[in-house]
Amino acid sequence: MTKSDGDNPQKTDVKVSLIGGHRLAGATLHERTVTASLIGGADVDLTDIDIPDGAELRITKVSLIGGVSLKVRRDVRVEVHGLRLGGVKDDGPSEPGGPTVRIDAWGLLGGVSVSRA
Repeated sequence: MTKSDGDNPQKTDVKVSLIGGHRLAGATLHERTVTASLIGGADVDLTDIDIPDGAELRITKVSLIGGVSLKVRRDVRVEVHGLRLGGVKDDGPSEPGGPTVRIDAWGLLGGVSVSRA
């Protein structure tokens, strides 16, 4: 995760495509990422980065069809918001506290699946 400096707070990465999803690696993301596509979801792997305790990483996915597949460490809390037809699959962290990843998933079809490493 790339932290924004004081000169450029609130930096947001934007990924857009008509057809096809996006693969996002943790080391290249900023605190906020928006991914938009007509058909296609987001495959996000955050297992290789160290998110500081108390920090929040926010990912917004907008698509007509397509869900979110998220891989995180065991201590990361995941909050899922938005409107979509499809559920949320997440076993959740076993301990309170820790860093937070917020997923805002907006779309017609597609759920959010969280796997922990």
